Order: sequence, then structure tokens, then C-alpha cells
Amino acid sequence: MSRTFEAIRLPSEPTPASTVTALTPAAIDQAAKELAATPDAILRQLDEVQREMDALREELNLLRRRDDTLNFYMHRLDEELRLAARLQQDFLPKTLPRLGKVRFHTLYRPAGYVSGDLYDVMRLDERHVGFYIADAVGHGMPAALLTMFIKHALETKEILKTGYRLLKPSESLAKLNGELLEQHLSQATFATALYGMINVQSLEVTLACAGHPTPILFRADGTLEPVKAEGSLLGIFPDETYMDMTVQLHPGDRLLLYTDGIEVAFGEGNSETDAQRWRGELLARQSLTTEQLLAEFAESVDRESGSLEPRDDLTMVAVEVEV
Repeated sequence: MSRTFEAIRLPSEPTPASTVTALTPAAIDQAAKELAATPDAILRQLDEVQREMDALREELNLLRRRDDTLNFYMHRLDEELRLAARLQQDFLPKTLPRLGKVRFHTLYRPAGYVSGDLYDVMRLDERHVGFYIADAVGHGMPAALLTMFIKHALETKEILKTGYRLLKPSESLAKLNGELLEQHLSQATFATALYGMINVQSLEVTLACAGHPTPILFRADGTLEPVKAEGSLLGIFPDETYMDMTVQLHPGDRLLLYTDGIEVAFGEGNSETDAQRWRGELLARQSLTTEQLLAEFAESVDRESGSLEPRDDLTMVAVEVEV
């Protein structure tokens, strides 16, 4: 028996001093306390994480509800703007008068759903056709509403007991300026405009301008003549007077009216350079018919500024005398 015991007895090994020191009763007691406290700390951390997750989930649900509400109102606003755009289009002339050799052509390109530009061509009597182009300050709905006011406030005739009298363009603009000032509008109160009328028999055009870009007379021989008509913007100065000027057209001539969107489309911020640039574009197309010329301008605008995000409303009205 003693031999067997001696064979299986393990030799004793000295215990390292560091181990003995670490495993003092105090250290063992501290370790036991920390071990006992660990589950509670983990549970507290888990509870805190759960609360944060619940708060984030609630915030996410709130954002989703807000997103749904925002989408609803954006959709409704989109529908209302589309309706406003259709209504504004309805105010534009459906057909353009054709009297004698005088023909009218137009290009109308809003920058958004609605436009701050407006034009009209109307038969005044058997010999005269009136035409105007207007550009309200700004963009969007306020500018569009102002153009609607301009359309209805512009007077072209004075009704008399014995008949009527065609108002001179300067008179029409002066009356329109007074109407705008009487409204006491707080925003979008300014506009530029140009009103003219042509005698389809004599081919004489009378124009008055209210701060609008200078019209261009495109002669049949290919030369360009700016028609300098001056006057202050509409809706700024009370009792403002405007001046009439007369231009004689001949067969093959074309008178071009436009808003400043044409210069913005081809420009880089320098008004003088911008004006020269787009007139160069005009000269490069002098051999085209008026319909082709306006179509080419529309394509050029798309290439320059992009058809999806144009920089400004753009409108052109061409008065042409056929050969």
C-alpha cells in the first residue's frame, strides 16, 4: 500500500508570491462584491439602451407621419399650381389676328408652373390691332397674379356717346400705372410693359414703353434697328407720363418684342454683353421664317440654360409684315 500511494502522489509545487498577494481575503471579498454587482449593472445598461431604442422608434414614427403629411400637402400644392398654370394659359390668346399683310407670332416659356410674363394681341377695330407684353417683378404666383391684374386693367378704348376712341399707347400705360398704384399692393407691385398698336393699312406702329427692354426692328434687308422707347416702370411713380413713338413698317419687316428672360438665357450677368450676344443669335437666323426663328430660339434656350430649370420666364412677340 505504501508503495502505491507514493507512486500516485503529486509533487508539491511552490505557490508564486504574486498569486498569494492577489488572493488575499480582502481582494477575494472585493472581487466577490464586483461579481455580485455585475448583473445589476448590465441590466441597468440594457434598460437604458431599450429606452433609447423606444425613443428612436417613436421619433421615427413621428417623422414618418410628418413625411406623409408633407407629401399630402406637396401633392395638393402641385395640383393647385398645375391648375393655376392651366388658368393662366387660358388667359393667353387662343388665336392671333390676321389682318391684311400683318401676322403675329409668339414664344412663351414660363420658368415654372406659372409665369410673371404675359402677352396679348387683340383686334381693336377694322384697321388697328393692339399688342402688349408685360413682365412682373419676381417669379411664381405673386408675379403671375400681377400679370392677371394687368391684363384686366389695361384699357385700349374710350367709349363715347357717338362711338369710341382708341387710346394712345401712352394713355393706356398711364391709366394702367394709376390702377396699380391705387391697389396699394404690399409685394410684387412693379412691372415692365410695352403696348403698341399697328394700323394694318398704313403699317404704322405706335408704341409706348414702361421700363421694358428695347424692341428690335428686323428690317427686310437683314439689319437690326433698336426702337428706343423710354418710360418708368409701372406701379412706382404716381401721375407718371409716357411717350408715344411711331415706327413705319414695310413688307418683309419684323418687329420683335421680348422680356429680359431672353438676355438671361444667353447671358452671363453683363447686360451689355448679354444683349449683344442674343442679338448675334438673332442675326445668325435672319434667313429663317419667323416661325422657324422662334423655334430655333426655343431650342437654343434649352441648350443654354436647360429646359427643366430655365433661369427666367421668356416671352417673345413678333409683328411681321408679309411681302
